[in-house]
Amino acid sequence: MQQRAIRRQRGMTTLGLIILIAFVGMFVYAGIRLTPVYLEYFNVVRAVEGLKSDVEGGPPAMRIALEKRFDIEDIKSLSWKDVEFQKEGSAYSARIAYDAQTTYLGNIGFVVHFDKTVALSGSALP
Repeated sequence: MQQRAIRRQRGMTTLGLIILIAFVGMFVYAGIRLTPVYLEYFNVVRAVEGLKSDVEGGPPAMRIALEKRFDIEDIKSLSWKDVEFQKEGSAYSARIAYDAQTTYLGNIGFVVHFDKTVALSGSALP
């Protein structure tokens, strides 16, 4: 009788590979679904930071400028009315706090909470 060499099987099975690809695919798909939410948030922050040049008119002028910027950037997650302006000493700040929602699979979704305060330079109005 010939002795057969015992070989060990190494590597991943096809089923294991399919499970791994599905697992990684779920995270990739989550990233794809969340990317527009974060891109819109960055547009909101950029629009509010752009108000630093419009502080001289106070909150009314800042709200008008913010409304125009939100229209140009096509921001839908929040309204320009949702941005809170606060006077801190001789300067103003704008607080952005909102929740953005997106679907994932079926009735499963993501809710992302954003909260940022942007310091706007400017002198206090009488």
